[in-house]
Amino acid sequence: MSTLIEKDKSFYKKVAKIAIPIALQGLITTGVNMMDTIMVGAVGETELSAVSLANQFITIFHIFCMGIGMGASVLVARYYGMNDKASLKKTVSIMIRLCLIMSLIFCIATLFVPRAIMKIYTVEENIISLGIEYLKYSVVTYFLLGLSLTCTIVLRNVGQVKIPLYTSIASFFINVGANYVFIFGFKPLHIAKMGVAGAAIGTLVARIFEFAIICGYLFFKDKEIGFRIKHLFEKVGALWKEYIRISIPVLISDAILALGNNSVAMVIGRLGESFVAANAVTAVAQQLSSVMIQGFSQAGAIITGYTLGEGDKEKAKRQGYSFLLIGGIFGIVAALIITVISAPLISAYNLSEETRTLAKELMLSISIIIVFQATNSIMTKGVLRGGGDTKVLMLADNIFLWVASIPLGILAGLVLHLPAFWIYFALKIDQVLKAFWCVIRLRSGKWIKKIKTEAELKNE
Repeated sequence: MSTLIEKDKSFYKKVAKIAIPIALQGLITTGVNMMDTIMVGAVGETELSAVSLANQFITIFHIFCMGIGMGASVLVARYYGMNDKASLKKTVSIMIRLCLIMSLIFCIATLFVPRAIMKIYTVEENIISLGIEYLKYSVVTYFLLGLSLTCTIVLRNVGQVKIPLYTSIASFFINVGANYVFIFGFKPLHIAKMGVAGAAIGTLVARIFEFAIICGYLFFKDKEIGFRIKHLFEKVGALWKEYIRISIPVLISDAILALGNNSVAMVIGRLGESFVAANAVTAVAQQLSSVMIQGFSQAGAIITGYTLGEGDKEKAKRQGYSFLLIGGIFGIVAALIITVISAPLISAYNLSEETRTLAKELMLSISIIIVFQATNSIMTKGVLRGGGDTKVLMLADNIFLWVASIPLGILAGLVLHLPAFWIYFALKIDQVLKAFWCVIRLRSGKWIKKIKTEAELKNE
């Protein structure tokens, strides 16, 4: 392995420069989610379960947008490495158009069928009614979240990592303050206690701020891409073909993966209110421990795109092995973090004894899964995706999820009624399997794909 990895110190400095701000932003975002669950959990377990399950539907949208943004980022990084500004702007235009369409679809669904949405996740009426209340106040957030998320990904791909980071820091304080005011009420301003609805409003306030800063910067200030609102209405020509070839498999993969993850949520939602609440607590721990992994994943995609854009395949291969090693190291670090924070984190919530016991079991299972998840995330969402290997990744992601994780999770939870540790391990077994598959795919070298510019497409 030592002869295969990248030994140039400037490579690791570049990785750190991209990954650390992204990781810090992820840490802040996770902190916001943690404060949300702690504040809502202080109101009651039923409220916590309702917000957790309602957010599962919003998470589908989040994953769709990540698919749109990360799909575009494969092209953005490659075109940026080629210094092809025309193709770069048109890629951003296609991305924003798709994001707006997706936002409209989810907005309509939330407006007209919120009960049907909640019934996907649970059959308990008290949770359903509170979940509907939360969704009602979340309608506008789709447009705000979608645009700020995808535009953040694009800015990162051209080295603009500080603006999203600073925005997230400010958003954290805005979200926590707004949550406190609206969830628990604020007498000086004559604001009544709103509970679940207050949590949704607090999140909405933070989303408005994020949208204004991120999209305002990209549309009016940024010079690396030079994208302006007028470019949204320009013809993108033959570039649609290349966007569809490279990016749509990412979108489809993440979309089907989102449906699969929600199938996992459906299984969890039918294991009882205590299991749902325990999972909501442990999800925060997993997010906290994996923020560095997310940073390195995106760094892997960006740097691989740059390197291949410059035409150096051998260097990209060496960097791929380096990212594989980084994944293993940070997976172990993440496991240790979960082990350390699990007890104090569980104690921070107002939980019943049954829920506490379940949460402890889930934490132990997560600490094992995260080692494998770190490795495959940095490879599948980073290096292999940056290489343009999106079609194969689409197949691999979903085969492991639908053929292994979901059937085994249903068997363990709803048929065999195994302990919580084994139910969660079965539901996440795809993370283990993909880790081994990634090593095989990396060694094959088949993950490096050619990406065409608009000029090349016109000449075909």
